Amino acid sequence: MTTPKSSNNPLYRTFIEAGKQAGYPETKDVNGYQQEGFGPMDRFVTPKGRRSSTARGYLDIAKKRHNLTIETHAVTDIIEFEGKRAVGVRYEQKGEKQQAYARREVLLCGGAIASPQILQRSGIGNPELLKELDIEMVHALPGVGENLQDHLEMYIQYECKEPISLYPALKWFNQPKIGAEWLFNGTGVGASNQFESCGFIRSGDEEEWPNLQYHFLPIAISYNGKSAVQAHGFQAHVGSMRSESRGRIRLTSKDPKAAPSILFNYMAKEKDWQEFRDAIRLTRNIIAQPAFDKYRGREIAPGPDVQSDAELDAFVKQHAETAYHPAVAAAWEMMKWRSPMARAVFMALRVYASSMPRSSR
Repeated sequence: MTTPKSSNNPLYRTFIEAGKQAGYPETKDVNGYQQEGFGPMDRFVTPKGRRSSTARGYLDIAKKRHNLTIETHAVTDIIEFEGKRAVGVRYEQKGEKQQAYARREVLLCGGAIASPQILQRSGIGNPELLKELDIEMVHALPGVGENLQDHLEMYIQYECKEPISLYPALKWFNQPKIGAEWLFNGTGVGASNQFESCGFIRSGDEEEWPNLQYHFLPIAISYNGKSAVQAHGFQAHVGSMRSESRGRIRLTSKDPKAAPSILFNYMAKEKDWQEFRDAIRLTRNIIAQPAFDKYRGREIAPGPDVQSDAELDAFVKQHAETAYHPAVAAAWEMMKWRSPMARAVFMALRVYASSMPRSSR
C-alpha cells in the first residue's frame, strides 16, 4: 500500500502554487503535523496502480489466518444480550437466520448508517422509538442515531486555455489505450483517482483551525461522470469541514432490510451558509493567482455574474452535494454508557468494558 506524491498532470502543482501565492502555506503531508495549507493528497494505491481498499489492503492477507472466519452476503440483525452483556450477534445469510457468539467482546463496525440501526434493533436507543416499534429495551440511550453529520461540497469550475486537462479521457476512442496502459503497466490516467492535490484553509482569522477543505480535479465534470463540460477545464471541490448542522437516523421497522428514516438536515445553521459564501469567494481568489494565468479561462460555475450573498446562496442550494463522509452518534453514546466503569486508553481511543459492544462510529 502506498500514498504516491507524484502527479500525472501539471494542473495539480499549479493549484498548490496558486494557494501559496494567495498567502497560504504549503504542506507536505495534510495528515501530518501541519494540515493547514496546500499539498499532495494521500491516495491508497498499490505500486501497480490498483486501488488499495480495505479488502485488498487488509483482508486479503488476514483471511489466511486460522482464527478468522469471514461471512459474506450477510446482514446483521441484532446484537444478542444476556442482561446488559453483549454476547453475540444474530444475522441473516441467504435467507437463513444465523447466530455467532463471542468469547471476549463484540465489535460493532457497521459504519455511520448501519451501526445506529443495529443498536436500535437490539434495544439500545431512544425509549420512545423502541416502544413505537415494539422493540424490547435493553438500555435507554436517546443519543443513538442522533448528531448525524456529513461533508457537503460544491464545484468551482473553469475552462482551461491549454489542452492539458483530462477532457480527452472522456472520449471513447481514447479509453482502450488508457485501460491497456493501466492493465499492463499499472500507470497512466487509469492508475489514479485523479484527486492528487488538496488544501485545508481557515476562512478567517477568527478560526483556530482549518474549516474549509479542497480537492482539485483537472477536468470539469460531476461526481457521477455526467454533466461534463465539453471542453478542457478544471475544478476545485470545496466545502465546510465541520458543519454545525445535525441530523438523525431512525429505524422505521424491526426488519433489518427495511430502509431507515435519514435526515441529514443540511445547511440548517447560518454559519454553514457563511462558510460556503466564503468558500466561493476565497476559491475565486486562489484561481485568480498568477500561477493559473496561462490556464485560467472563463468561470463556468458559479459564473462571473453570481456575486451577491443571495446569488451565492442560490448556487449552493442548487449545486451542493454530499462528499459521502457521514458520521453519527453511536460510538460516543456507547462510551458514555460504559464510562462509569471504564478506563480509557486515549492514544488508541479505546474504552474497555465487558458489558456492551464496542462501536467504531
